[in-house]
Amino acid sequence: MVILQKRVPGLTEDTLDRFVTRAKRGTGVRGSVTVLVTTSRELRRLNQLFRGKDTPTDVLSFPPAHLAAKGFAGDVAISADIAAQNARRLGHSPAEEIKILALHGVLHLSGYDHETDSGTMARREERLRKQLGLPLGLIERNSTSKILNRGVRRERPRSSRRDASSSSPLRRRAQ
Repeated sequence: MVILQKRVPGLTEDTLDRFVTRAKRGTGVRGSVTVLVTTSRELRRLNQLFRGKDTPTDVLSFPPAHLAAKGFAGDVAISADIAAQNARRLGHSPAEEIKILALHGVLHLSGYDHETDSGTMARREERLRKQLGLPLGLIERNSTSKILNRGVRRERPRSSRRDASSSSPLRRRAQ
């Protein structure tokens, strides 16, 4: 399921949903993924709520609270505002940037963690990015050139500070 709370030129819910399906296939993710495209303000709120960090970020991934969550792979939240800034700076469309961030989030949902895996996620992201026809990947561009503002970090919640039995944060929001 894709929720576009903030519109992005050249991107529809259907287009992003089809892309996420391809990204899931490439990463081996099974189950549904909810993708929320929203504002930096909302990403900052989610980052504060789930990670204790009062700063906006471009993408957050929320794996399911229970590893055996039937039919549910997790949530990905993306800031359309930061995606638009990154796209301008890097010379591609905001829609492409949203897809890059979605791929990054889906990779996290499949169990990768670029902060601890010695480049495994970066190599996988690069391969998939090329297969999916995307410009320079998130990890790739951040590790090889410091093009992006260092104040904006891509992070995913390690574990929720909230009750682990609670349902998906994005699904609760969509209801």
